[in-house]
Amino acid sequence: MHSLFRNEKIQMVGIALATAIGAEFRITPFSGDFYRIGLGVSIFLFFLLQFRHLSFVKTGFLAGIAAVIFQSVEWLIYTNSTSLLAGLQNNAPAALYYTFFAWCLGKLLGRSKEIQPLALGALVTLVDFSSNLLELLFRNLFLGTAPYHFNELALLLMTAVIRSYFVIGLYNSIAIQQFKMLHAEQEKRMEQMLNVGSSLYGEAFYLRKSMDNIEGITASSFELYDKLRQEQSLLAKQALVVTQQIHEVKKDTQRILAGLLKLFNNETLTQMSLVEVVHYVRKGNMEYSEMLGKKIVFKQQVALDLITPHYIALLTILNNLVANAVEAIESSGSIDIEISQHGGKLIFIVADSGKGIPPEEVELVFEPGFTTKFDQTGIAATGIGLSHVRDIISSFEGSIRAEQLDAGPGTAFIVELSLAALNHPNTTPNLKEVLHVH
Repeated sequence: MHSLFRNEKIQMVGIALATAIGAEFRITPFSGDFYRIGLGVSIFLFFLLQFRHLSFVKTGFLAGIAAVIFQSVEWLIYTNSTSLLAGLQNNAPAALYYTFFAWCLGKLLGRSKEIQPLALGALVTLVDFSSNLLELLFRNLFLGTAPYHFNELALLLMTAVIRSYFVIGLYNSIAIQQFKMLHAEQEKRMEQMLNVGSSLYGEAFYLRKSMDNIEGITASSFELYDKLRQEQSLLAKQALVVTQQIHEVKKDTQRILAGLLKLFNNETLTQMSLVEVVHYVRKGNMEYSEMLGKKIVFKQQVALDLITPHYIALLTILNNLVANAVEAIESSGSIDIEISQHGGKLIFIVADSGKGIPPEEVELVFEPGFTTKFDQTGIAATGIGLSHVRDIISSFEGSIRAEQLDAGPGTAFIVELSLAALNHPNTTPNLKEVLHVH
């Protein structure tokens, strides 16, 4: 059924019928019933703007034929006549109007598809008025109708203006609404993609570090095997087995990371601004705080709008710090995000009004494995952790520290990153280079 309505012939016939039916709702500005101003032209114009892929001339011809048939049947009923030919002759000029109107509009839109609405309204008004004049001229020459006067022409022009701008206004309103819906959907998909990219970046960074450790252990194990094989063959064989097993763990880790990479296309975007990064971080964590049933006011102050190819890394850093701030607030509070520049450094400050970090734990929060988050069963929270956030920051020649707020309970995390490193495209390897996969 869906493919049926996408058929161009079906679409043209549907427009023709809708136009003919709409034309029955009309007014008659001149004496007699030979000429009418109806809703059909408005419907016809709207559909032509909406379905620009169709042949305008064919659609106009079909609309004209349909209008002639409908009006002829009505004329026969109204005059009690039995002459179908007379009915067709009396209403045939309507076909000329729709065909000429469609031809002119097709030429107009075909030459320039980016016409401003006000200018388009004026041009469509001219097309509408010209089509009406052509129809009236045809009626006067071939059907002997009474000549038209200035007041009647002024009425035609006024009708063309109102009709054209009304339809174009309606069309643009619908187009803007559709654009907003499309933009919202694209932003939602972008947010999902960035969340996946941020999580993947953190996990990839962590796995790369683990793989470096595994390589070191593998080298040490092989060195131990090399020493033992000259003295104790049994222990040497065991050491070799351990070396081989560690190497297999490394290959498994590589395969896992390779599988993760298939979930993320690292080439989707090349650059993103800090304002956009903060926007997605703020929006995502607002939803996170609502999910946790917390009332948190988010404030932001971005003093510069840097555009960087390392937006995924920045998103990972900032998102983890803000998410930690959300979790540190019990039921309600505020989170401030400040971004500024000091010399050659980019400064991130994420401050929350949570319960704060005990002084004796401030230096421990960046140690591997340290956490203050446990669920009701006593299981520690998962995530890449502040130690891995610190490692990512270090790759950009930066540093991170935590400070207690002077004004009350709460913690501020201050991140300093090298602007030169953020502007350089090859400061850190991309996710594929982390694996040496090409």
